[in-house]
Amino acid sequence: MSNILKKVVIIGGGFAGLRVLYKLSDYDYRFEITLVDKNEFSVDKPVLPEVAIDGKGIEDVHVEILPQLRKHNAAYEYGEVELIDTDKQKVILKDGKKLSYDYLIIASGAIKDYDAIKGYREFGYSVCDDKEVLRLKDKLKEFEGGNIVTGAAKSEFGTMVEAPNLKAPCEGPIGEIMFMMDYRLRKEGKRDKSTINVFSPAEIFFEDVGDGAREPVAKLMQEHGIELTTAKELVEITKDKVIFSDGSSMDCDLAIIIPPYKAPEFIAKSNLGDDKGWVPVDKTMKHIGFDNIFTAGDASALAQPKLGHIAINQADVVVSSILKAEGIEHEEVKFNPEVFCIMNMGGFSAILIYSNALYNGEYDFAWHSPIAKMMKTGFDEEYHYTHGHMPPDIAVEALESLLHKFGKKG
Repeated sequence: MSNILKKVVIIGGGFAGLRVLYKLSDYDYRFEITLVDKNEFSVDKPVLPEVAIDGKGIEDVHVEILPQLRKHNAAYEYGEVELIDTDKQKVILKDGKKLSYDYLIIASGAIKDYDAIKGYREFGYSVCDDKEVLRLKDKLKEFEGGNIVTGAAKSEFGTMVEAPNLKAPCEGPIGEIMFMMDYRLRKEGKRDKSTINVFSPAEIFFEDVGDGAREPVAKLMQEHGIELTTAKELVEITKDKVIFSDGSSMDCDLAIIIPPYKAPEFIAKSNLGDDKGWVPVDKTMKHIGFDNIFTAGDASALAQPKLGHIAINQADVVVSSILKAEGIEHEEVKFNPEVFCIMNMGGFSAILIYSNALYNGEYDFAWHSPIAKMMKTGFDEEYHYTHGHMPPDIAVEALESLLHKFGKKG
């Protein structure tokens, strides 16, 4: 066996990137791992709506990772990627630095394209990153009630690999926004002078699950007085309206939007993207044109919807694929996409959604319970205090086994 360590470069320190790093570091006698990211912390994105609407501090979403990287014998490179030189197997950063790799993992996530929406910078708000949530948090301090509109703008996905063709990358955050805003306004005594209108670019709201999950959400929306309009593609936000591609509009005093997702520019620039810039991979998460380039998370063309749970599964598949290529004995992991999310509703309430209906699976349900809120809080605290580690595999497997039995169709 060669004593030369294989160089692994991971682009991105989110759910997928950290998952690959922590898993591969168990084999640090075989790999030399470097993480590239523009931040010295990981952003716990599922907590972002709670910062804007529920009063949490920004420190609750910034997860310190540098001490953990040292603990796992991994190097950290601060910066942004300019280009991947696939011929020379080098990652070129915007400051000119070059990193050699034997294996490259693109876990960069997606870009939130706020500027694709006319008027967003002047009149729009979002919960999609740690800067935008602070803008919304400040806005809500002065909001006395009015017409609230929330929804996802349409995103464009490629056709090079077979994946669900969704119009919205993930509408879970919209669910949190609408229910958390309803709770906050009721608590502040402003709900009776406010409306909450939701739009979706798809024909069906929550198009990534089936009726078993959608119907309980729809019932809760009706109970909370939340209105829904589908097949609406956002094109502009003004001071008092949101305007759609069909010429229709909604009165709006506060627009909380999920912008279009687009792939990071370095992917297309490096000739690694599909027709819309996403990384085309097979079901081992390997790039269809390169045996040593893998992708996990939102940048992957197979990541539909763009969801943390799917990113983690893809990360595990990446690790399994690399170990197999290196001849390291392990339990092989298969690509098994499914929707698993917990939407905070404010207070002690949350709704858990678990479904593989999009992939012709056999379970599809939503569970509204304070226990779901406890589960979400427990996960967030685990991720924060373990510096980006997921709950133990055995605990996740036990939970999924119970959910399978509970939600099996028929």
